[in-house]
Amino acid sequence: MKVLVINCGSSSLKFKLFDIEQSDTLLAKGLVEEIGRTQSRFRYSSHRMKNGENLTQQVTAENHTAAVDVVAKTLLDPEVGLFEDAIRVDVVGHRVVHGGEQFSKSALITTGVKKVIEACCDLAPLHNPPNLAGILACEHIFPGIPQVAVFDTAFHQTMPRKAFIYGLPYELYERYHIRKYGFHGTSHEYVSLRAAEILGKEITKLKMVTCHLGNGSSITAVKFGLSIDTSMGFTPLPGLVMGTRTGDMDPAVVLFLMEKEHLDLKAMNDLLNKKSGLKGISGVSNDLREVMESAQHGNARAHVAIDSMVYRITKYIGSYAAAMGAIDAIVFTGGIGENAAAIREKVLEPLAFMGVVLDPEKNDSNDREKAITTDDSPVKALVIPTNEELMIARKAKAIVEEAAG
Repeated sequence: MKVLVINCGSSSLKFKLFDIEQSDTLLAKGLVEEIGRTQSRFRYSSHRMKNGENLTQQVTAENHTAAVDVVAKTLLDPEVGLFEDAIRVDVVGHRVVHGGEQFSKSALITTGVKKVIEACCDLAPLHNPPNLAGILACEHIFPGIPQVAVFDTAFHQTMPRKAFIYGLPYELYERYHIRKYGFHGTSHEYVSLRAAEILGKEITKLKMVTCHLGNGSSITAVKFGLSIDTSMGFTPLPGLVMGTRTGDMDPAVVLFLMEKEHLDLKAMNDLLNKKSGLKGISGVSNDLREVMESAQHGNARAHVAIDSMVYRITKYIGSYAAAMGAIDAIVFTGGIGENAAAIREKVLEPLAFMGVVLDPEKNDSNDREKAITTDDSPVKALVIPTNEELMIARKAKAIVEEAAG
């Protein structure tokens, strides 16, 4: 089965085309950037092209429909495309950030599903509108091909009420659905399943903490294959110190700053989401590599930023181990989780009391997927590159097959 995976941002469209019946083979991938500008940028590669070769060109993509059209025409191109006269894919899988409480699994896209995605735009104003635009574009360009929505929030719908409810008047939850939702669910699910495979154990018998660490970061307690708690909340703002986001903070600080600095809602939102975190504390950058370099040159604020980020990660792992009553494995993924060996070492060092025995040589190795603890470490630590697009493809395939009976 051929599955086209679409991931739309406000001004971008990423895609991957998989053959799920051929060992999850990646057939093609690409990215349309700067959608809506006079000229957009398009990058594309396929298995028909020489290894490492890719197509880069300027295109016209005034909206997401035009961007999908660029993808379709390229897939039909006689030199680099994969199809001769028509796009022959079995299903299009879409990343959709927010599905609210209505979706605990992926869904075949119908008029009703689109209405729910639109209704959740208030909960994810930066993400759901372009996600919906991508769905509408594919319906126009690929008429008749089934579409499936794969929700970032769905994996976390197994959280118990005690974990997702906030200490607000309950009627506000009933009226506005204010609660913890969590994000990065597709990534957390993928790496937890892969970790079980690597460990050679059934996921229904494992308790693990998965750490998706990047510019946006979240940590999830995965107990017997189910998310029981996660660090992000109603929005992606709470939890860890991130590239530009505050993470956990006394909410009264917002009121205090709005009064003292005379900030309106937009200015306060920008401060919390775009000017804080590593960037705000260090005064250097939201890029951890630049912050670490600055710290090496003696920047005290850069040291504080790194230490604050690491402390929060370690604290969440420990608290989730307590919530599960035990822990079998810790998984690192995302740009920081996969590449920053020094950060992994700092995070795991205080967890030696739980039975985490780091192997420095394994941690520093160039292997992309690896165990980084000793063979006899009671608690395993793993580095697993995430593959959200492959997870979306697998889920889209499963939904279509389920619908077909």
